[in-house]
Amino acid sequence: MNIKEIKEMINLMNENGLSELEVEKDDMRIRLKKTATGIEGFSLPVAYPPALSPAGMKEQSLPAIEEKSTIKTVEIKSPMVGTFYRAPNPEAPPYAEVGQVIEPGQVICIIEAMKLMNEIKSEIRGKILEILVDNAEPVEFGQSLFLIDPL
Repeated sequence: MNIKEIKEMINLMNENGLSELEVEKDDMRIRLKKTATGIEGFSLPVAYPPALSPAGMKEQSLPAIEEKSTIKTVEIKSPMVGTFYRAPNPEAPPYAEVGQVIEPGQVICIIEAMKLMNEIKSEIRGKILEILVDNAEPVEFGQSLFLIDPL
């Protein structure tokens, strides 16, 4: 999915008075939602597990959970291509730090795409184990940003 297709989805929302739109294409799912302030927000991509046979497969749920030793961790991934920022401006403290417990709906970073600042919110409650991207670094769609220990 490219920026042009996302813009078309936003136009479709505006033309039809929709406050939320969810589209699934190939192995990608995107959800656009207008907030009370009228700013579009992007949700994190959700990885659907492939059809799994019940025997001998790793347990997976939404969002994608991978097993590392005995601790289950969740990777929060970038929902778009852009520039990753840990804080709203250079003088402000970061939204999230390693060791911090985050809550669903809490802003954890910003990704700038085409001069738009998109707040990325957590969809889970958990403790940040690792921040995988440096501040002001370019990120790709689906790139892991945070490693979370779900609580």
